Amino acid sequence: MVILLGISDWMIPCIMVGIIIYGLLKEVNAYEAFIEGATDGLKVVIDILPTLVGLMIAVGMLRASGALTGLAKLFTPLIGWSNFPPELIPIALMRTFSSSAATGLIIDIFKTYGPDSFIGRLVSIMFGCTETIFYTMSVYFMTIKVKKSRYTLAGALIASLVGIIAAYLLTLRFFGC
Repeated sequence: MVILLGISDWMIPCIMVGIIIYGLLKEVNAYEAFIEGATDGLKVVIDILPTLVGLMIAVGMLRASGALTGLAKLFTPLIGWSNFPPELIPIALMRTFSSSAATGLIIDIFKTYGPDSFIGRLVSIMFGCTETIFYTMSVYFMTIKVKKSRYTLAGALIASLVGIIAAYLLTLRFFGC
């Protein structure tokens, strides 16, 4: 364990020194390349900022209006046969939009049920098996100026559903009810 901690302490400094040495060997002005990359990154941030603001406002409206709770109540009868905890439906829905909003809901679950409960473990695994689909699509597609996403949304939603099912089955398998 001490060896791994030592390696992790030195990993980033070694990578930085390695990049500088590589730049010197290739006779590249590392500082100018860094400034150029930072400028390009700032342009990307400016390009996607309106999309991110709109997405954050929409997520805030969903949480504040109670629409998320209403959607969860609609889905509850559909999953009643599976014993999937209905308390996690809002998190599954919110996770597709915003990781930080889903994290806030997860903290509420931890406060209510505890992180070592079945629901706490399930939501933890579920969080690792799903992705913020709409956020990711808006950021990446806006960055590279994709106008038609074709089957991306359908594929991502199916993958997220499979991730939720896998999280449920894994939690049942390793931790039981």
